[in-house]
Amino acid sequence: MIPSWIIIGAVTFFIGLGSFLITPRDVKWFAQLRRPRWLVFEPLIPFIWTVIFISGAASAYIVWEKNPGSLITWLLMALYVLVEIITVAYIPVMLRFRSLKIGETLGLIGFISAVILALCVLLISRLAALLLLPYLVWTPIGTYTTDELKEQNPQDA
Repeated sequence: MIPSWIIIGAVTFFIGLGSFLITPRDVKWFAQLRRPRWLVFEPLIPFIWTVIFISGAASAYIVWEKNPGSLITWLLMALYVLVEIITVAYIPVMLRFRSLKIGETLGLIGFISAVILALCVLLISRLAALLLLPYLVWTPIGTYTTDELKEQNPQDA
């Protein structure tokens, strides 16, 4: 039997590969957008998301281990997967459609889904809920940044 932490880590990793659905043409559009002067942390964003995904996977592992295989646990795993898919879709979908509004909307949907997940997980494990805190803190920052990009680039909203 494969340990649950390997399966959860593999699922997280493979969903994360969806971020590679970006074409050079899409990146060029995004690179040409005007940015707010305070956006100095942009090079750190991949590292921030790496920490967030690892924390989310650790949270899922804790929840799974509390009651492996139960219907509630499977439903929570599905919610973890949904949150990750929404999160990973943010960049490729926004770039493909060249729409900051789509990115902002996905960010908001991801945040709301993660709040629901965190509230459900809190009933099972405080530590698992705490591990979702990086996502819950960072996602509004990313969504706000996208909103600011919309303000600076109204033609690309």
